[in-house]
Amino acid sequence: MTEALEKVRCDACPVMCYIADGKTGACDRYANANGQIVRTDPLTILNNRIENGGEIAPFLKSDWDGNLVRDDEIFVTANGAGTTYPDYKPAPFIVSRKVDGVDFVTVVTEAIFSYCGAKVKIDTDRHLGHEASVVRVKGEAIGHVTTSEYGSQMLSLGGVDHLTGGSKSEGRVTCDTLMQLCNKEAVELTIDDGSTVVVQAGKAPIVDGHKEERMRVGCGSATIGMFVSQWQGLVDEVVVVDDHITGVVSEHQAGKVLDWPDTGIKVKGRRSTPGRYFQVAEPGLGWGGTNVMDPLTILGPWNEKKGAVAGLRMLMVSTTGEQFGYYVLDDKLIPQQQELPEALRPSVELIAENCEPALCTVLFMGGAGGSLRSGVTKNPVKLTRSVQALKTSVTCGGAPLYVWPGGGITVMVDVSRMPDNSFGYVPTPALVAPLEFTVSKEDYKNLGGHSTAIRSVADILESGGEYGCDVRAITPPDGSELSARKVQ
Repeated sequence: MTEALEKVRCDACPVMCYIADGKTGACDRYANANGQIVRTDPLTILNNRIENGGEIAPFLKSDWDGNLVRDDEIFVTANGAGTTYPDYKPAPFIVSRKVDGVDFVTVVTEAIFSYCGAKVKIDTDRHLGHEASVVRVKGEAIGHVTTSEYGSQMLSLGGVDHLTGGSKSEGRVTCDTLMQLCNKEAVELTIDDGSTVVVQAGKAPIVDGHKEERMRVGCGSATIGMFVSQWQGLVDEVVVVDDHITGVVSEHQAGKVLDWPDTGIKVKGRRSTPGRYFQVAEPGLGWGGTNVMDPLTILGPWNEKKGAVAGLRMLMVSTTGEQFGYYVLDDKLIPQQQELPEALRPSVELIAENCEPALCTVLFMGGAGGSLRSGVTKNPVKLTRSVQALKTSVTCGGAPLYVWPGGGITVMVDVSRMPDNSFGYVPTPALVAPLEFTVSKEDYKNLGGHSTAIRSVADILESGGEYGCDVRAITPPDGSELSARKVQ
């Protein structure tokens, strides 16, 4: 037999690889095992009975003892299930489950997403890059900086234009980066005219080699509102430096309520309302997310006619408490730095204590297209309407997700709540992600579902599926009870 005849053509994606015996295809997800195309990863089920993050993996049908399992403790995910491609056939697993006496069907498939990306939240006050700046990996554009949120910088990565609308190299790098991020791996990103940041889901960001520790407690104004009483009687002025709103206690309404006297301070920047200043400096890696390394540079001359006197005491602090300084006005009303009094140290530590740990959050976002839906029902639009009507629940690797309103099935999920290595790829390029639709059996029939393909959990454990019979059981990664995931 010639080498060409020994190969088997895989039809799990549009690439249609010819795979030799014992080898894998271009995606490393499918292999030729004795002339049969099999999935290289075992089918993953979530099992509430496994404690402390345990795992039973993998076991063959011969290892299952045949005892009946409780359907409400088992959830068959799409991890390792295989795909519906070329989309004319039913999903790899259509599972019948009984929960609280009600019959449900969970339709399981690994979906190929050309329209997909990642929304990344990076907890930091440090300036990563201007809005709309290009984000790159290995020199290739893979996304952009989007609007900042409270204490966090946001990135929008991937999308069909980067995956397929640019060069082959751009598409490959974008796909590889998305897969690594969604599989909770660390990725180094560079931002045009900005920073280099290492991002990993659930881990602290590393910005230009600096590991972030804290997410700011609030803007400068909010910090004053929260902690003004901690400073009363211990210091004459407090300035909380922040790229968004820098706060000044003596002018702030919180200070006025406590009869805080005027100090004659002058703050450079655009005054918003009393005690609240915008644009005191440019964004950067310094105090409070500004480019300020010496906080005194944001102050102008002190006005003795408005309360400035020699010996006036001032605390300057950032919104994370990481930077702070204590100053006393000399005879010429020039602030001179001195050691922070012990009486003020608890107030600085209180700011730090109220800061949450800085983390990176990666949300996978994708649109489930019409062809994918045909694996669920012969009339795909009915599935879309059922999802939007909240009759059909959607999960990703068993993890709850958010379905965007409006047309189509556009989903967003926190990858840290999914099993490890949930994401794969096809070299078209596109990302592959697990997707499960759960609906009552009665509604599934009304959708025009593939009712003849429905199987029990026990049958799946015993027989496996088209792409093999290896199965692993793990604890739900987010620690939630499976019963909470049923359709309401």
